[in-house]
Amino acid sequence: MSRQGFFRSARLALMAGGLATGIFASVPAGAQDADTIKIGAPLALTGGLADEGKKQDIVWKMWVEKVNDAGGLEVGDKKMKVELIEYDYQSEGQRAAQLAEKLITDDKVQFLFAPFGSGHTKIVAGVGERYQVPTIACVASSESVFDQSFSHLFGTLSPNGGMTTAMVKFFKQKFPDTKTIAVLGRDDVFPKSMAEGIAKAAEDGGLKVVYKELYPVGTMDHAAALSSIKAAKPDWIYVTGYTQDLILARKQMQDLGVSAPIVTMVTGPSYKEFTEGLGPLANGVTSSSWWHYATSYKGQGVWPTTADFYSDFKAKTGGDPDYVHGSCAAAGEVIADALKRAGTLDKAKVRDAIAATDIQTFYGPIKFGPNGMNLVRELPIIQVQDEAIKVLAPADIKNADMIAMPK
Repeated sequence: MSRQGFFRSARLALMAGGLATGIFASVPAGAQDADTIKIGAPLALTGGLADEGKKQDIVWKMWVEKVNDAGGLEVGDKKMKVELIEYDYQSEGQRAAQLAEKLITDDKVQFLFAPFGSGHTKIVAGVGERYQVPTIACVASSESVFDQSFSHLFGTLSPNGGMTTAMVKFFKQKFPDTKTIAVLGRDDVFPKSMAEGIAKAAEDGGLKVVYKELYPVGTMDHAAALSSIKAAKPDWIYVTGYTQDLILARKQMQDLGVSAPIVTMVTGPSYKEFTEGLGPLANGVTSSSWWHYATSYKGQGVWPTTADFYSDFKAKTGGDPDYVHGSCAAAGEVIADALKRAGTLDKAKVRDAIAATDIQTFYGPIKFGPNGMNLVRELPIIQVQDEAIKVLAPADIKNADMIAMPK
């Protein structure tokens, strides 16, 4: 399909005095609503979360193009084309809610893709629940988002707890002298959850938490916190936040001479923006991720293997995919599988089919638990070495041994 054809269904709509852009997706000219599956996506295409929102945007467009080139999604005895309608909520939570409602009431979408992050996912999920529209979250892993009795929210990421306990166990094996940990976290849903989770997992694992504080969203100077961490002389420093927070914290650690044998930043090294923004300063930093393209999963969908997805993504963007790309592309396969099994667009039947999901995909297994979260599985532990991402665990995809943080 040509690039012109790929974008020919672009839409423009004015919302709350700003321009909200709806884009999408290779539906043939003249196609009627009754023949089209509509998926709505409030996305952070501008503002503080734009880097992350654009990752969702690219893979959803890739998935829609692949689906429509293959004739559409199977629903009963026919195939139906997919239309993706996107609006830019400019990284503002209230606007995300407004646009989610617009997608449901004005654009008549049958599904919602949730935006980046646990906080904004929770906001959009509330709208989806009110209208009983199935909402697929691909970048929300905080258990607190899924404990609101939302019966229409489903997430492709595994719970945060799977990242913390495994990391404590792994690092204690690799560095037996590790006795203490300092935790600095962003006061926001996902980063706060990770900070609290690692502190509990560390204590449960026999480590002493010598520092634990949260910093406000928008903090531009971590000097006071980092100076306190330096004085505590921890064996392990664990920092949570989003990409720009972590880049800033790492640079200020260097300026202040703050170091430890183990430095973890969640989820910094999962993003190429982190390593590109820090260069050599990223070396040695560890993290955990929900997926890595070095995996070798096989399954159903438009990308039968991880290698197939990687090849298409590389050809499309010239870069390597991270867990956001993988998880969000897999969200489309949840809808495809549920529609095939339900054989109808009836909202209640499709919701029940999604709840019963148990599939293998290029991203790995997807099976939802009672709260709608993908069940816990072994997640990759990664480290930046020579400005490249290396996988330290699990053993079946490991491609490097862990090194101590450079001094």
